Amino acid sequence: MTVVVGWTSDARGQAALVRGAEEARAHGEPLVVVNATSGTAAVDDRFAGADDVSGVRALLDSLGVQAEVRQPVVRDVTEALLAVAEEVDASMLVIGIRHRSPVGKLLMGSTAQRLLLDARCPVLAVKAKEPAGR
Repeated sequence: MTVVVGWTSDARGQAALVRGAEEARAHGEPLVVVNATSGTAAVDDRFAGADDVSGVRALLDSLGVQAEVRQPVVRDVTEALLAVAEEVDASMLVIGIRHRSPVGKLLMGSTAQRLLLDARCPVLAVKAKEPAGR
């Protein structure tokens, strides 16, 4: 089995990546890091550039975690994450989530909500540390 991380090049993605690496190492499983986009880096700031991906690979190497980084350009990011989780028989899907306003809490982000509801494996939703005062 494999741990799959839905990674973006921001604080949420970093939190998910670190936790996913910890889970993979603790269970002796490989890690697949998925940074999917439905557009291009020019219009989707969550799609990582080469420097970001190199940083991820270096971090994972330093943690001693066997990892594969995938960057598919797809029509539906949620479907891509679910497909990878199915393909590798994921033991867990790790995603980063963000702070929501009271209304936002009622209407959780569509990607996170769909992953939580549709994934066949357990989903671990990780929050990034927030700046003081929030």
